Amino acid sequence: MNTESVNKVQCGNRAYDLRRLRSDDRDDVVALARALPEIDLQFLRSDLTDPVIVEGWIRDASSGSRFTTLAHHNDELVGYGSLNLRGTQWMSHLGEIRVLVAEDHRRSGLGRVLTRRVFDLAHDLGLLKLVAQMTREQIGARRLFERLGFSPEALLTDWVIDRSGRTRDMMIMSYEVGSAKRSRT
Repeated sequence: MNTESVNKVQCGNRAYDLRRLRSDDRDDVVALARALPEIDLQFLRSDLTDPVIVEGWIRDASSGSRFTTLAHHNDELVGYGSLNLRGTQWMSHLGEIRVLVAEDHRRSGLGRVLTRRVFDLAHDLGLLKLVAQMTREQIGARRLFERLGFSPEALLTDWVIDRSGRTRDMMIMSYEVGSAKRSRT
């Protein structure tokens, strides 16, 4: 792994190397996704097991519409935190947060570190609000985001379809990035 722009963090008894997503990371991202349990794959917004999809994801990162931090443990990709910007003017103040950690590295604090990276970047970019999207069944994700200060915004019935063809309700949660809540007038 190239050590350029790598930050080292300790989470529990494990050391992780954090760095930005690069153009040569496709195969590592695909391997991470393919190692996930089926239940996790059902809820990925993009099929990261498909190298063509991952190439598009990497192109988005190089265009500045996505900022992704990768986490490696012993040179193996084990997670990422991503801030995805909205391309439309009327939602340019929003960023979507996505965090994924390999099953063997959950509950280590790595997800919290990656989430903090996204929060800091959103603040640095002057975003006003972060959004997180999940299905109603993702109770653990919902609790995590609630602990981080996110609030439910909407529940959209049958809004997403999983890999088996079953529709599911999508929950949208948000977090005000600025220190003071904005007026809704």
